[in-house]
Amino acid sequence: MIFDFVIIGAGSAGCVLANRLSEDPQTSVCLIDFGGSDNSLFISMPTALSIPMNMEKFNWGFESQPEPGLAGRRLDCPRGKVLGGSSSINGMVYVRGHPCDFEEWQEQGASGWGYKDLLPYFRRAENWIGGEDTYRGKDGPLSVGMGNDMKLNPLYSAFIEAGRQAGYPVTEDYNGYQQEGFGPMHMTVGGGKRASTSQTYLKSAKSRSNLTVLTGCLAEKLVFEDKRATGIEISRSGQKQTLSARREVIVSAGSIGSPTLLQRSGIGPAEALKNIGIEPLVDLPGVGANLQDHLEVYFQYRCNKPITLNNKLDWVSKGLIGARWLLFKNGLGATNHFESCGFIRSKAGQKWPDIQYHFLPAAMRYDGRTAFDGHGYQVHVGPNKPKSRGRVLISSADAQEKPDILFNYLTAPEDIEDWRHVIRLSREILTQPVLDPYRGAEIQPGSNITSDEEIDQWVRENVESAYHPSCTNKIGAADDPMAVLDPECRVRNIDNLRVVDSSIFPTITNGNLNAPTIMVAEKAADLILARDPLPASNADYWIDDAWETRQRSGTPVTV
Repeated sequence: MIFDFVIIGAGSAGCVLANRLSEDPQTSVCLIDFGGSDNSLFISMPTALSIPMNMEKFNWGFESQPEPGLAGRRLDCPRGKVLGGSSSINGMVYVRGHPCDFEEWQEQGASGWGYKDLLPYFRRAENWIGGEDTYRGKDGPLSVGMGNDMKLNPLYSAFIEAGRQAGYPVTEDYNGYQQEGFGPMHMTVGGGKRASTSQTYLKSAKSRSNLTVLTGCLAEKLVFEDKRATGIEISRSGQKQTLSARREVIVSAGSIGSPTLLQRSGIGPAEALKNIGIEPLVDLPGVGANLQDHLEVYFQYRCNKPITLNNKLDWVSKGLIGARWLLFKNGLGATNHFESCGFIRSKAGQKWPDIQYHFLPAAMRYDGRTAFDGHGYQVHVGPNKPKSRGRVLISSADAQEKPDILFNYLTAPEDIEDWRHVIRLSREILTQPVLDPYRGAEIQPGSNITSDEEIDQWVRENVESAYHPSCTNKIGAADDPMAVLDPECRVRNIDNLRVVDSSIFPTITNGNLNAPTIMVAEKAADLILARDPLPASNADYWIDDAWETRQRSGTPVTV
């Protein structure tokens, strides 16, 4: 049980690393995960996305502490407990983030993590349905498509036109030159099936004799000699074992699992660890701090025409959709149904988009628990650059105990103000003329919710997590006391230990997190193997030339 590299966590990052590090047949790699096989119809079929998210077999089922900014509500924090991790239970939305997000990373001390450095790794990962260009890749493992290309419902195109009518630009590719605007949405779906990292990176690598994949492994704590990581202590089938690493231990357990594993191993805020009965090895106060997430609401309208997905929720319709998907891997079973979207700026003076829209031709919850009785449509919308910061802390030294998670949502005044912009701008977009033939009454928030006070209260009572926890082991400069990692993802003051997953983000990106997490692992693989980085890109990106004085450009840009 001795390997060159031991990777803890077979999720969005871990599966990428297992593939890339085992490409050299002389290098032995062990990938461990507590979860088991992702061989499930519910995982593979895109339209069934809410089912694995609600299954204890596939979801760790974390939740927050009572949130003071949400009137004491607890919010769900689902994390994947299966090969592929959260890429096996997520909504499959593919958003890289805005180029300025990565410029922000670099400004905050993540040297070498600017947009020009990272675009080549996004391209290396990707097999884009539209083919290769300056921004998109075609030869990577990760299939990225467009569902049914908006063909099965006129509401998708109507939403994009509503954005244009409201004075926003239209973008053909928000993952390319121009994120800002309204356009088609992309998803990690290939051949009509979910393209998780388990299926796209790990499956092909499993046959390599130098890669060992162990499931059912509960990561107890890291093993050290002095301050050098030498392995991981695990529980498997009721037995304790130690897996040893000759070269490096790589923690890829996600933004909840990675900081809590470090803390159980004595790496983290020393006083807090002592209070739990853990002897600190290295005092790193940033471990588990800086927690960020996206919040969203479901802005819903009744639909005057019987064309929404609400009439596909009966068992006969589901059976027909499922049968078509089983036979042909197409139709409504082959999409996550988020096929159009928008990215806008909340106000003049905001340089790049900070509000994101997912459009859904149905009125229901994202997790599938509740559907509106009748026909309706909605946008999932929220501000994507929150100022509030939370934390993750273990509640005991027992790896089976769930951690103490507090996001501190809406505790920064700027975040409350952002939500007022979100509600008012969304209502304006959704009442444009193109939607007049479809639009019935506003289900929620409700047309009576208009004042600052009414919006604030409704948001506190109704906002939900978009399930994007991140930033809990951030990369930073050497003089940043809250930085956990150096720019090569190495844990400070510890040898042979790295963290590679969404916890390393200094700040959360403007969009869903699966795409940048995969990119992080692609880049980290080169760092770990001491390879030369991919040549930096000179690709430009679009910024409204009058962003300082106007909130929307009103001018579609085609490249």
